[in-house]
Amino acid sequence: MSSVPSPGSHTPWWPTVFRWSVAVRAGLVTKAELRGRRYVRVFPDVYAAASTHPSDPLLRARAAFLLTGGRGVVSGYSAAEMLGASCGPQGAPVELTVPGSGARSHPGLLLHRDQLARDEVQRCAGVLVTTPLRTAYDLARWQDPVEAVVAVDTLANRGRFAPEEVLRLAARYPRARGRTGLPRAVGLSDARAGSPMESRLRLVLVLRGLPAPEVQYPVLDDRRRRAVWLDMAYPEHRIGIEYEGADHGSRDGVLRDVSRYTALVDRGWRMYRFSKYEVYGEPDEIAAKIRRALDRA
Repeated sequence: MSSVPSPGSHTPWWPTVFRWSVAVRAGLVTKAELRGRRYVRVFPDVYAAASTHPSDPLLRARAAFLLTGGRGVVSGYSAAEMLGASCGPQGAPVELTVPGSGARSHPGLLLHRDQLARDEVQRCAGVLVTTPLRTAYDLARWQDPVEAVVAVDTLANRGRFAPEEVLRLAARYPRARGRTGLPRAVGLSDARAGSPMESRLRLVLVLRGLPAPEVQYPVLDDRRRRAVWLDMAYPEHRIGIEYEGADHGSRDGVLRDVSRYTALVDRGWRMYRFSKYEVYGEPDEIAAKIRRALDRA
């Protein structure tokens, strides 16, 4: 069993992930064993047990934390992942924010040199991580306009803060890189968004001149005393828009959707359902379909 990490521990998380120089000096492992099949190299001087999954976000965050001698704070998409607000691409490098100079990036590790206030950092699973608000502020500055909104949506939803709080935090750093795009990202954000892909689908519409739809809109069924929640809707036109993720393709998901959509159609709703293939590959066609639906209404 791995030891409980603490500030004074020489080999935190041993033997899951560790600095090999420290482990060798402590007599926990030999150089010959490191060259065997029991361990894999994650970063220079940082190894993990071969039984672990090298792409595991927590493992890689801990490995990067060890590499910087505990000076780094997990940030960006890595912080979002650890905070339960995953919104970045698969295989993204581990991101750490470090004060001053001395540390450098490596393949699979991206370092940011930036200021961090004490209330912008928290401890998560034994490592320092930027808070949901600070993570949203960082990603909104670092990413393109669409992904900036996606990040703010997701982290605001998870962290339960209003997107406008990002601008209040930004006031602390009037000369920060990338801050000029923050007002637009915050203005397009909606903390009610149910998933990153729902945010991207909403932006397909809004950035092509369509009115912003209602997000997580409840269609009430007074007879059954329940509500059907739509990802997005134009209620006055009875137009519903759904993002169909992988969970909708399961056997139970399909069966649930049959009853759900039949009830909506029976009540006069026109339903439009899109997958990742349309969102990424045919965004103009999505906007054209919804525009025609609004025009007909």
